[in-house]
Amino acid sequence: MRSDTIDKILLNPISRFINNSTTSGIVLFATAVIALILANSPLQNAYHQFWEHTFSIGFDEYVVSKSLHHWINDGLMSIFFFVIGLELKKEIMMGELSKPKNAVLPICAGLGGMAVPALLYLMLNPSGETSAGWGVPMATDIAFALGILYMLGDRVPVSLKVFLTVLSIVDDLGAVLVIALFYTSDISLTSLLFGLGFLVVLIGANLLGVRSVIFYGIVGIGGLWMAFLLSGVHATVAGILAALTIPANVKIEDKKFVIKMNALTNDFERSTPNNVSLLSYEQLHIVDRIRFYSKAALTPLQRLEHSMAPFVAFVVMPIFALANAGITFSGDFAQNLFSNVSLGVIMGLILGKFMGIVTISKILVKLKLAVLPVGFQWRHIYGTAMLAGVGFTMSLFITDLAFIDSAYILQAKIGIFVASLFCGIGGYLTLRKAQT
Repeated sequence: MRSDTIDKILLNPISRFINNSTTSGIVLFATAVIALILANSPLQNAYHQFWEHTFSIGFDEYVVSKSLHHWINDGLMSIFFFVIGLELKKEIMMGELSKPKNAVLPICAGLGGMAVPALLYLMLNPSGETSAGWGVPMATDIAFALGILYMLGDRVPVSLKVFLTVLSIVDDLGAVLVIALFYTSDISLTSLLFGLGFLVVLIGANLLGVRSVIFYGIVGIGGLWMAFLLSGVHATVAGILAALTIPANVKIEDKKFVIKMNALTNDFERSTPNNVSLLSYEQLHIVDRIRFYSKAALTPLQRLEHSMAPFVAFVVMPIFALANAGITFSGDFAQNLFSNVSLGVIMGLILGKFMGIVTISKILVKLKLAVLPVGFQWRHIYGTAMLAGVGFTMSLFITDLAFIDSAYILQAKIGIFVASLFCGIGGYLTLRKAQT
């Protein structure tokens, strides 16, 4: 079969599927459904026991042993937070967060959407172990929320997608700070100091112009991440910190790049062909130069984000959902649903997110401290506030950090599922009826 036929029949459709903005949300949802089916099937015991298998790395007496479930939450999710950190740095440098006037509304709305859910949860769970779950309804699942939004296509203005993206990034950053400050175990100052030392090395390498992705990977994972894993500060924080040290500068300016590319393509056109599929030595040399200048024209930050985003969307997050979304429903489902933990999560994600985002937005616009983005109506804000209540991935993640008692974990997860389903459907319908 010819290569162009393979591209047309197989590779191009797969590429379009992966790059479709709704796909990651669909895959995440499908994986969560699979986890629920397995957890409520005759395979439920095998499903739960599988994630408890121990996996160890190290040598001699220096060994780190954790369950597969912990490796996923502490390891794979660090990659997720690393990509979030890359997106955050990019937004600060060239996105909406680089324009204070445009960023005021989504940033403040995001902060309101974190504070009010936490307060509503604490109203129902003011003390005891259950009070530790106040961080669960603060989070927004950026993949699900944006996936639902992109399903609406041209029914919503582009500015709304930007608004929700910035709001979600602020939300994720807030979640990282909450995890770092409130959901850590006993802190080992020695390991933490080692981690800070590796962070200084990464920052110094950036300032000295080191652009090797391999270098940042070795120091970031083998040094910074491992030190944070052993320190008691949650290892996912290392993902954000490492991302912020990745260089965001180019080695060749765009005008010089264009000149070089024009010259090289002209040289390639004038070169003597082999008349076979293999390139001549001269052509190979020219292609190598094109590859060199292409790499020099792209920042390591953008190169990493572009290459890692599909891996996070289609590997990391589905595996996380498969490991964490499997709730086994028993006969006392109603009792768990109406527990204070579950109701606190539901109230926080449904009412808290909506009240926090809408109220802050109304106040800022009323006081003329911010303006609605171009093409916005208040119904767009209402729909976005509802979509922000889809907490899924981040809420599940914080649940495992907040509670030790399996009963509270189950109650929180039930609340997350109910609230996320309600907010996803409600936000979609609200925005579908809004006029652009």
